[in-house]
Amino acid sequence: MNPADQPQRAILQRLAAQAMTDRGLLAEFTAEALSEAAGVRSPAPGGDAIRDLRNLLWASIDNDDSRDLDQLSVAEALPDGRIKVLVAIADVDAVIAGLAAIDEHARHNTTSVYTAARIFPMIPERLSTDITSLGQGVDRLAIVVEMIVAKDGSVQSSAVYQAWVRNQAKLAYHGVAAWLEGGPAPAALAAVKGLDENLRLQDKAAQALKGLRQLHGALTFDTRKGRAVFDGDTVSSLEVETPDRATQLIEDFMVAANGATAEFLETKKFSALRRVVRTPKRWDRIVEIAHEHGATLPSAPDAPALNAFLGKQRQADPVRFPDLSLAVIKLLGPGEYVAEIPGDKESPGHFSLAVEHYAHSTAPNRRYPDVITQRLLKAALAGKPAPYSNDDLTKLAEHCTEQEDAAKKVERQVAKSAAALLLESQIGKRFDAIVTGAGDKGTWVRVLNPPVEGKLVQGAQGVDVGHKVQVELLHTDVERGFIDFKRVG
Repeated sequence: MNPADQPQRAILQRLAAQAMTDRGLLAEFTAEALSEAAGVRSPAPGGDAIRDLRNLLWASIDNDDSRDLDQLSVAEALPDGRIKVLVAIADVDAVIAGLAAIDEHARHNTTSVYTAARIFPMIPERLSTDITSLGQGVDRLAIVVEMIVAKDGSVQSSAVYQAWVRNQAKLAYHGVAAWLEGGPAPAALAAVKGLDENLRLQDKAAQALKGLRQLHGALTFDTRKGRAVFDGDTVSSLEVETPDRATQLIEDFMVAANGATAEFLETKKFSALRRVVRTPKRWDRIVEIAHEHGATLPSAPDAPALNAFLGKQRQADPVRFPDLSLAVIKLLGPGEYVAEIPGDKESPGHFSLAVEHYAHSTAPNRRYPDVITQRLLKAALAGKPAPYSNDDLTKLAEHCTEQEDAAKKVERQVAKSAAALLLESQIGKRFDAIVTGAGDKGTWVRVLNPPVEGKLVQGAQGVDVGHKVQVELLHTDVERGFIDFKRVG
């Protein structure tokens, strides 16, 4: 069949698999890995020290179509306005620890890859969407992070332990967000007595956590991502995904839980993987952008000052705030993994979250660094030696950073191929855009509607990240994911 005659979904699936291979990622599981997955019949049994928390009002909040559920949450009101927040994280290690082929695949890719037409899971779906997923109504082993949140948003104390949990309600972001804003309760929420009150308590705790982090300089953005929507096997549109109150609730809990796990390992004097975002190298351009908006930022990187500027801009011009968010995010640079060894110099910290110690731990079905952290936590809890040497962690940190970058490039490339399919009939059309990248390898712009990114192949002189331009679509290449524009006006 001529590639042009293939259904668009099939084209994107083929391109996604090829992009995985080109970037050094494994697109398929080996027969040995699939055989190992088929042999797993139930979650691993727990030991005597594992608590039984199955009676709590646990609930998951994730995307509508998510089945690889990594975490649950529940809250309890305490005296003096304090709130106990519990985050349960799927004990993926309990299942895959002895499965060499599955662990080898997960260690190689280090992450699940989510493309427009196909998901490439880090571990086989029989596990990630069932046996290691915290699905509704099933008993599962979990690592629980317990935090006492004060009225001012500070975490007064935290603990980490293993427990049995049961998801009482599988909820979706959009439904919970609409309900929190005064809409009707989703059916799964309404069906569980007391869950509505508990979720409002969770939201209160999340708001307090976020408020304190923002005071310390945590950056608040409003990003808009385009997701390919299919009509049958044809790309019909790009749906804009926007953050809402429910996604922010979960993000605030995950930030707090990730910080608590990092502190726990530090108190146990365990080396660990840290997630860091270094001080931005292009702070000077961020200062220029602020000046273009009538604001002044310090000459040296200053997260609280930047967040204050972003907050004012959100209020002054909410319509264009996503454009500003995108420009600043691009200039901050990507996150990375580093090995933090007790006694060594301090890690760079996480600039955009305003936290010093931060370890990925809350998505072990999707990220291998979280599995590593889980193994370190369980060894620390059992009083056993660390399962990884310092040299192991240093190499794993570098490898996980490289593979995460490769995965993001695959996702972007397939997203661009999907956008190219949507735009291939619109050659010559003009769009409003914002410059998202400018360097030796070229200049890139993001079209605002539909939300796609392409290369500015003509008229790039004199533009920099954050500049608003008008562009004309010159060319699309679905196979390579190329979308080329020229500057006009």
